[in-house]
Amino acid sequence: MLTHYLQAAMHRATYKVLEDDGSFIGEIPGLQGVYANADTLEACRDELQEVLEGWILLGLHLQHHIPVLDGIDLNPRIQQEVA
Repeated sequence: MLTHYLQAAMHRATYKVLEDDGSFIGEIPGLQGVYANADTLEACRDELQEVLEGWILLGLHLQHHIPVLDGIDLNPRIQQEVA
């Protein structure tokens, strides 16, 4: 499930070339704070995936809501006690 989520997120990634220095910036729309900057597109993709993985792990640890992508929900199910 995590692999599919990572793939779905990376398919949404957008990249731009920065005119001032020619480096690349990548981000994943809908995932606030997930961005990367590197000298090459390939390095930017690699860095973006590392940032995404850390963002997911930290978000789960801090019990933040992780957006559902392509029907993939990484959020833990909270079970209510039945009286």
